[in-house]
Amino acid sequence: MKPVDKKIYLASKSPRRRELLRQVGIDFELLLLRDGPRGADVTEEVHPGEAPIDYVGRVALEKAQFAADLVVKRRMAARPVLSADTTVTIDGAILGKPANPAEATAMLQQLSGRTHQVLTSIAVASADFSTQITQVSEVRFGVLSQAAIAAYCATAEPYDKAGGYGIQGPAAVFIEHISGSHSGIMGLPIYETIQLLRQAGLPLP
Repeated sequence: MKPVDKKIYLASKSPRRRELLRQVGIDFELLLLRDGPRGADVTEEVHPGEAPIDYVGRVALEKAQFAADLVVKRRMAARPVLSADTTVTIDGAILGKPANPAEATAMLQQLSGRTHQVLTSIAVASADFSTQITQVSEVRFGVLSQAAIAAYCATAEPYDKAGGYGIQGPAAVFIEHISGSHSGIMGLPIYETIQLLRQAGLPLP
């Protein structure tokens, strides 16, 4: 299936991913999946024994494939669907989005003075195509004081982000060093995203 134009569907609620796509001139239409009290279209539960890199890749691909099926069922314009999922991992454990200050504090204490990994998996799917890739970056935090952690956790910043922080926000002052993709740590590795969209047939330069 060839795309009908240069536009894609974005199956993500993340404002940061929208910002990154706009930054590189990718036109998109939101195709949001259900995620509420009546149940989610794609669950984000971790399977028993599932490694972080397998988890993030599976969730991203399931979102893209589910959304691509919706495009066909609803007889929408033929465009590739892009989805992504980001997770933070340290010592082999997945750090999700903290639900309260206690969880956010515990996460930041765990990250303080140490290096952790940020895994962002992107997936592109259409009626007859699907592919996925995971980009891995390393982030090292400086040693955080209890006062700094408490002040940060008193804001709204930690609670919608994997690992309890975003590199593009106030938590940037915690970060001593990164190795990998800055945009990947934000939630959408641009280089890899462009490669997959080209593979899906999007006419990009």
